[in-house]
Amino acid sequence: MLAPDKFKGSLDAAGVASALAAGIAEVAPDREVRCCPVADGGEGTVAAALAAGWTPVPVSATGPTGAPRTVTCARSGTVALVELAATSGLAALPGGVPDPLGAGTEGLGTVLAHALDAGVGEIVLGLGGSATTDGGAGVLRGLGARILDADGRDLPPGGAALARADRLDLTGLHPRLRPVSGTADRPGVRIVLAADVDNPLLGPTGAAAVYGPQKGAGPDQVAVLDAALARWATVLAAASGHDPAALADAPGAGAAGGAGLGLTALCGATLRPGVGTVLELTGFHAALAGAALVVTGEGRLDTQTLHGKAPAGVAAAARAAGTPVVAVAGEVVLDAAAVRAAGFAAAHALTDLAEDRTRAITDAARLLRRVGARIAADHPPPGSTGASTTRSHGKEDPCPTRPSSTRPSSTSPPAPSAAPSSPPTTSSSPSART
Repeated sequence: MLAPDKFKGSLDAAGVASALAAGIAEVAPDREVRCCPVADGGEGTVAAALAAGWTPVPVSATGPTGAPRTVTCARSGTVALVELAATSGLAALPGGVPDPLGAGTEGLGTVLAHALDAGVGEIVLGLGGSATTDGGAGVLRGLGARILDADGRDLPPGGAALARADRLDLTGLHPRLRPVSGTADRPGVRIVLAADVDNPLLGPTGAAAVYGPQKGAGPDQVAVLDAALARWATVLAAASGHDPAALADAPGAGAAGGAGLGLTALCGATLRPGVGTVLELTGFHAALAGAALVVTGEGRLDTQTLHGKAPAGVAAAARAAGTPVVAVAGEVVLDAAAVRAAGFAAAHALTDLAEDRTRAITDAARLLRRVGARIAADHPPPGSTGASTTRSHGKEDPCPTRPSSTRPSSTSPPAPSAAPSSPPTTSSSPSART
């Protein structure tokens, strides 16, 4: 079973899986291979759902600095999967130029409003890769709310402007997010925030201090953003009846620059682990049935991988099922002991095969085919002394997009596909990783 995340700058997750599968087919053409591209809630989350058979839904929105863009969401039954990175991510910045004080999440709110208009009963929002630190103020604007200063004027986008926030006007908030008259209940809309960070909103471990520099903020700008977010938490708390400190200190409040904070305070959104949520939505656990080896990976296997990144989540799920896991990455900076401690039987690095790091990035597909061939040779099928060559895939895509006759939901994964006719076995020989 091939369950990689993207190799950023080289290939998306489906491309990584396809290249590995092609290499496996060269050595063991009769081996059954299942592809289940994964993500951790950041960039590539929607792509993983689409590969699992979800339906693409294009939406016109705006990027983090207001430039028009068309993004794709995924739909499965009454569940919509939305990716913050598509509208408010670093990759969505025009020319890649950061705007740490002025970038906002208005486009994300527009996408959520589109899903609500379509009548979905649940929205899963992948938080990751953001270019913004606006506490989710833009999300609420995109959903129809107004953020006003002391003179009743609308604030401009961006986190810095929140220092002047005085109150929220929720009269225009999307009707499906407003409580039913006379009750605290909302009309059947559940919002799940998928993220794997537990940072609070404020302070030295908060959204601005930890992630602001990654978004182009210098020390003075980090201080401006942190103070502005503190003011915003007070305004949100007044509008929602929460305690400001409790709102700001909640684990995960600082995820993606606080992008989910408004949804949590006003709309009852709940935070769930990012990679675990994606694995559930894409039917990973059902697809794992019968597999004797799982291959996962990402562009760089390092200490961050061990803290909520997709390969760590895949490894944990596979180990729980009693299935060995090997990792593949462009670069591996974990030592052999750390690789084993993380639950990987082996880790393969493209940099071990390439002339240099640049070639590992630009020639990733070819190198991944070589790694796939090595994995197939190292892990022959049960009862054999080597790879069988009785059947060939020819020119067919060895790892096509998985069809899904049963659409998944966040609480009900899709039905498993047919069990493998001859599942492979694995050996456990750690190797250098990238």
